[in-house]
Amino acid sequence: MAQSRSALSISILFLLLLFIHFPGGPIKVVSEDENKTWCVAKPSATDSELSANIQFACNQLKDCKVIQEGGSCYNPNSLINHASVVMNLYYKAVGQNSWNCDFRGSALITQTDPSYGNCKYA
Repeated sequence: MAQSRSALSISILFLLLLFIHFPGGPIKVVSEDENKTWCVAKPSATDSELSANIQFACNQLKDCKVIQEGGSCYNPNSLINHASVVMNLYYKAVGQNSWNCDFRGSALITQTDPSYGNCKYA
């Protein structure tokens, strides 16, 4: 009886240590959709910030045909739309780290897919 109490105490201690070491619990099952994030322009971003973000992202990506006339993400033809598309392309291309979606404070990460119509965000 003393041995089973001791084993139970050790098991409880082990579980407590796991929860202390891993605050979310020892194992977290994450669905594939929970891992998906996108980088988009903040609604409060200025036109000059959006233009700079487009220029930076397109210079890094070397291909921004998707936001040019005839591209799948050209419409609506607005700075915030075009900036969001290429900012997300850049974010995906360089590893989806939070710091890759800063754009001097003019971007945010969302878990809601911003794709629309023929414009599919990666």
